Amino acid sequence: MIPFFNRKKDEKIKKKGKDSSFSSDDLQLGNENPGDSDKEIHPELSFHPTWKLTPEQQYVFRFLNNDLAPLKPNQISLSGVELNQGQDELEVTAFVRNSLPKEIQIHEIELMLLDENDQVLARHFFNFDEIGKIPAHSSRPWVFKFPKSSVTANELPEENWRLAFNLNTMRKHQLDLDPAWKEKMSDEQVEQLRAIVHKLPALGKTEFNLTGIEMKKLSEGQLAITVLLRNGNSRDVTISKLPLQVAGGDGQVVARGQFELPDMVVKANTSKPWTFIFPPNLVQLEELPSKWMVSVVNA
Repeated sequence: MIPFFNRKKDEKIKKKGKDSSFSSDDLQLGNENPGDSDKEIHPELSFHPTWKLTPEQQYVFRFLNNDLAPLKPNQISLSGVELNQGQDELEVTAFVRNSLPKEIQIHEIELMLLDENDQVLARHFFNFDEIGKIPAHSSRPWVFKFPKSSVTANELPEENWRLAFNLNTMRKHQLDLDPAWKEKMSDEQVEQLRAIVHKLPALGKTEFNLTGIEMKKLSEGQLAITVLLRNGNSRDVTISKLPLQVAGGDGQVVARGQFELPDMVVKANTSKPWTFIFPPNLVQLEELPSKWMVSVVNA
């Protein structure tokens, strides 16, 4: 069950990873009014009810846990112990530590394995329901299994790596306004856009799509469409070129063309509004349809 117990008897067991600590607010677990924010909390060891460990194995975990740095109030920490590269998956043993005065339960969230320079080595979604509720002021050891496909690094460091929560996957989908848009829009207009973003169907974890908001003809014959660039990924998406097609409800093409973008970044788990203007020679219909859609097409 625990990878680092499968070793030679004379090989010393030691903690090889670093720690990552997060505020309970960051993980949307609430704040318990810490009072004395300088207070040190030493979470006590807590094993999952299904773990059947020998007294010797329990001693090893207790020894490792006692050697961990204390936490501040209202923190959740991931404390890396060891990496074990198997044929089909990467096993990461770590402590999930809770300094809140109440039990906590995290559900699905993406974990990232980072090197000492914070470069991503692996990333994968985990269902923390399997770990169960972490009691107040406790530290629970767990083995996180990253599928081989989730590991992006060719080589993994033995030490100074760390596990971290990808907080982008915890927050609700947000509106991301370009600074130029913020300057031109009133607070009411911003709120209207935000309401549109929140009413749209949820995106998949790796989904990126476009949603049309407004289409109109300009005085010189150009066609302007305003769309939401929607990024459901847990990482930013950079766009340099975007070949677009606007079609009516009956499938007739209204306009089609490719847009060069100055390395536009759509942040993780956000929607960015943008207006694209087709020149008259790319507009194929005079009468604009009442229903329309925009899509990315082959250039």
